[in-house]
Amino acid sequence: MTASDLISFARGAPSLDIIDVAGLKAATDAALTQDPGGALGYGTAIGYPPLRKLLAERHGVAEDQVLVTNGSMQADAFLFDQLVVSGSPVVVERPTYDRTLLGLRERGADVRPVALDLDGIDTEELAALLDGGLRPTFAHIIPNFQNPAGYTLSLAKRKRLLELAEQYDFVVFEDDPYAQIRFAGEPLPTMLELDEGRGRVVYASSFSKTVAPGVRVGYIVGPKELVARVRARATNTYISPNMFAQAVVYQFCVDGGLDRSIAKVNAALAERVATLCAALAEQLPEAKFTAPEGGYFMWVELPEGVDVARLLPAAEERGVTFVKGTDFLLEGGASTMRLAYSGVRADQIAEGVGRLAEALRSLRVAAG
Repeated sequence: MTASDLISFARGAPSLDIIDVAGLKAATDAALTQDPGGALGYGTAIGYPPLRKLLAERHGVAEDQVLVTNGSMQADAFLFDQLVVSGSPVVVERPTYDRTLLGLRERGADVRPVALDLDGIDTEELAALLDGGLRPTFAHIIPNFQNPAGYTLSLAKRKRLLELAEQYDFVVFEDDPYAQIRFAGEPLPTMLELDEGRGRVVYASSFSKTVAPGVRVGYIVGPKELVARVRARATNTYISPNMFAQAVVYQFCVDGGLDRSIAKVNAALAERVATLCAALAEQLPEAKFTAPEGGYFMWVELPEGVDVARLLPAAEERGVTFVKGTDFLLEGGASTMRLAYSGVRADQIAEGVGRLAEALRSLRVAAG
């Protein structure tokens, strides 16, 4: 079996067929026509100024509260460098993004996972920990269509989390790259909006999920003093981020390309989720899952006793892959997996689930 035959539920990226290639070509031409100097020259660490201004307007903040970076992972890294105090507690969701765990542990954080429910982090479990003496520096939260679970933090929990942050004096790091990838349900206000300028929230997002992963354009919004410190770190790291990519993204936004792209991606992913749910129900009926209302990911629990560390190589032998749930946890999760449906065409999904089912059957046969 060749690499081209592999059906991958592993990568959290849109497949090429739902990326607006023509729109990005037009945006590139517009960027080079209207502002060749800005697009092709060195800038400063604040990012491409027109894009920074646009983002400030969209979030209702001053421009000096925004910094545009080379993707949101770099924004996360800069923020972790400023916020993590080695040996001090940091709250994360359980499970959470594997790169978040890696970045925090590399910086010496005392990572404290709190259970993730269908409506987001268990705020009452967090409240009990805080009442018992936990004093985190910050809580890292992926509020919309969480990676890896696909769950969304409810409005009531968003408000409760902000109350706890105020009461116990910690920051909420709102890591929100999936907010606009919604194909069911109603949008919710960000915690940045709900905070109403009190400075309890640092917000990060990205255009990788709404435009294309290769543009590598992300940004942060936060208190001016914190953003200034991040800007100094960015200046010392690269002087200027990728101004060309940021200029293209800006033109894509102002010309309506972003809205068209989001509509196209959302329609495609709604179809893929429906197809994936149907395929799992038919071919892996023992699997437990909740259909997400947006985003790229679905969390799947297999029966107790299934070891995904053994299932993964068996699946890859049959031409399908996924990410083990254990990658997103400090402990536990041996029978869980994350399925990313964003990069798999709808006509591949049933075949991919069929291969997963065959791999699972092979483990059971081998076990006798």
